[in-house]
Amino acid sequence: MVTLRVGRWETLAGSVQGVGKRCNQDWYECRGTGSETDPLVLAVADGHGSAAHVRSGLGARFAVDRFVSLAAGFGRAAHGCRERGRLARLMAYARDGFPRAVVHEWQQAALGHWDRHRPAVAVAGPEPDTGEKLLLYGTTLLGAVVTPWLFVAWQIGDGDLAVVGHDGTLRRPLAPAEEDLGDETESLCGRQAWRSVRMHWAPVFDEARAPRLVVLSTDGLSKSFASADGYRAFVTDLAGRLAAQGSAGVRTALPDWLAQASRHSGDDTTLAAAVAGTEVTTERKTET
Repeated sequence: MVTLRVGRWETLAGSVQGVGKRCNQDWYECRGTGSETDPLVLAVADGHGSAAHVRSGLGARFAVDRFVSLAAGFGRAAHGCRERGRLARLMAYARDGFPRAVVHEWQQAALGHWDRHRPAVAVAGPEPDTGEKLLLYGTTLLGAVVTPWLFVAWQIGDGDLAVVGHDGTLRRPLAPAEEDLGDETESLCGRQAWRSVRMHWAPVFDEARAPRLVVLSTDGLSKSFASADGYRAFVTDLAGRLAAQGSAGVRTALPDWLAQASRHSGDDTTLAAAVAGTEVTTERKTET
């Protein structure tokens, strides 16, 4: 009997500065293989970039760095939690405790940086309050962790998560019911930001239901299309090219695709994706 199983994940990622932008305010990282001891973690963040958020590029980097560290620990801790009671406690932590931990770690990083690099106006004038300091570093965050039996993702603010299953079905499990208007979005610098974090929880008890492709991107990509259908077509085409050409060819073409999207959206454009490899195992039935 021949069995197909999800094997080692391959990742591809890139980021392009928006046309006319002074610098790229996005950040991203991919880490891990997706095994029980080395969970796959993907994250992208989009610093707000306006005058009120002059350090948002740093804020995006802090967000990704802290998320990746915490999510890797979460993925390792998830090993052996398949029993109903332990699974329920893990899900509760993923819904409540994990967002609080990410927001807290990001705030500590931002405030620590502010203390070390106080603006001249802050030195001469009254001390800004905590909210005013965090505002300088405002950013969105979108991240996911994948283990052999669990896929979890979290999001605050805009950006897109697309998941393609082994049957080719494309889903956007964290898409809001109503899209944000204009440039308004939730942010890590918001008051009680953890309450604005959305979570997607998907245990994988059947290999056939495991994701085949996971794509995280900042809104510079989706805004380059006239509608959500254009973005969905992009992800579907990406999945098809990966299946036909492998990750090496797609990785080579990715910078040009992101640059073209950035020209249309005018925004920094970042993508981090992972495609599941397959392992073929053969079991021979022994005659008795």
